[in-house]
Amino acid sequence: MSSKLIAPSILAADFANLQRDIEMVNQSEADWFHIDIMDGVFVPNISFGMPVLKAITNYAKKTIDVHLMIVDPDRYIKTFAELGSNILTVHYEACTHLHRTLQAIKAEGMKAGVALNPHTNINVLEDTINDIDLVCVMSVNPGFGGQSFIENTYTKVKQLKELILKKGASTLIEIDGGVTSVNAKKLIDTGADVLVAGSFVFKSNNPLETIKELKMIANS
Repeated sequence: MSSKLIAPSILAADFANLQRDIEMVNQSEADWFHIDIMDGVFVPNISFGMPVLKAITNYAKKTIDVHLMIVDPDRYIKTFAELGSNILTVHYEACTHLHRTLQAIKAEGMKAGVALNPHTNINVLEDTINDIDLVCVMSVNPGFGGQSFIENTYTKVKQLKELILKKGASTLIEIDGGVTSVNAKKLIDTGADVLVAGSFVFKSNNPLETIKELKMIANS
């Protein structure tokens, strides 16, 4: 069985000490950097744009997992590839032509991810699951860090895992929002492969130890 992955969310890092926090993740047992790009239109918040992402990729030594919470993501696929993204996740709700978007992401040499808002049914991915490398299940409403975990997520993960197995896909399941040491094990047992953790990591007294704890729980 492959190792389960931990992806600290840079949205919860200290932006005044961003390089320090990136170095911490480099030194930790984390597997990926999860980076949320928000435009203030698709979600009611603005995070950071291309120059900050470029600064992060200059120092980050691990997989760059970029989560676009923006309208019309197709406009920026090439740009995010050039900035060093390894995985580019777009929202199902923001893509009129999802299949075309997925192909465009892969054409730029990145893995293609699709995020689903809490209200979006798993069934909408029935026809594209074999083209998707990663599904990001939003376990909070997108746009802000520090929200409470939505309990229905477990049911969605179970349904998604069933769809992946039914279609013979190799898609990873990522959980984004409200992940802690309390729910990590249940999420993994339900079918998750990647856990995104923001506030739980960066607001803890010892982020290195918190990441280590999450990694241990996820793989126990």
